[in-house]
Amino acid sequence: MIELRKSTERGHANHGWLDSFHSFSFADYYDPRHMGFASLRVINEDVVQPGQGFGTHGHRDMEIITYILEGALEHKDSMGNGSVIRPGDVQRMSAGKGVQHSEFNPSQSELVHLLQIWIEPNVIGIQPGYEEKHFDTASRRGRLRLIASSDGRGGSVTIHQDASVYAALIDGAERVTHQLAPQRKAYVHIARGEVSVNGNRLGAGDALKASGESGVVLERGEQAEVLLFDLN
Repeated sequence: MIELRKSTERGHANHGWLDSFHSFSFADYYDPRHMGFASLRVINEDVVQPGQGFGTHGHRDMEIITYILEGALEHKDSMGNGSVIRPGDVQRMSAGKGVQHSEFNPSQSELVHLLQIWIEPNVIGIQPGYEEKHFDTASRRGRLRLIASSDGRGGSVTIHQDASVYAALIDGAERVTHQLAPQRKAYVHIARGEVSVNGNRLGAGDALKASGESGVVLERGEQAEVLLFDLN
């Protein structure tokens, strides 16, 4: 079964310093039809103004993945980690039994555009953890590059859930196929550009849910940047 989730159907909150679109129920946006998909709980598309950011706040028992589209984001946390991540960088924070962190746009002139992704873990109360990897453009060009997995295979960041997250850049005649094992689901989020997913033309912010399908086909892209979630 294929279900489409159009960009215009998402929740939206503009706080001035932050412009955010919510693929699933989040904060003041609540829709019982869109509470998540399998273990995928949050995809927030955030644009943060120069010199602004999220003050120190806490999380528990959640796998949080940050994927940068444009600009830079500065991260600090109670585990002692501090870094600035940019396009191609993938950050994973396992909140576990509790962590405090802040995220800030260090530029005084440029926006930062990012996706914040929450995946529910299959274990709770663990020690919080942090990991960061870089995936260059070439590794994502015309192919699905594994960026997060349960076992860290292929140099991906490690998450505490039976889920695999892939990123791809699809343009022109490039065509990518991802096979789904029986009983597994896929969620495809279009971060930028346009691409056909199993015959459905999707644009930036659109998504496709696949259940009971044998696979996912990405083709006829126009400068498309895509995230694909293979979920139990």
